[in-house]
Amino acid sequence: MYFTDRGIEELQTRRGDEEITCAWLAEQMRTFVDLHPEFEGSVDQLATWLARLDDEDE
Repeated sequence: MYFTDRGIEELQTRRGDEEITCAWLAEQMRTFVDLHPEFEGSVDQLATWLARLDDEDE
């Protein structure tokens, strides 16, 4: 198990029944980067990966 799995499991446990919009998620990611600029690259990579999930080329 990766260390990050604990955070993912907590997210699923606490908010797994909620429905969210991509706009809400994007705003939360922006807020997180504002508070923790050292993670900007990782958040950007995650956002790009999520945006391109349906691309057949990747």
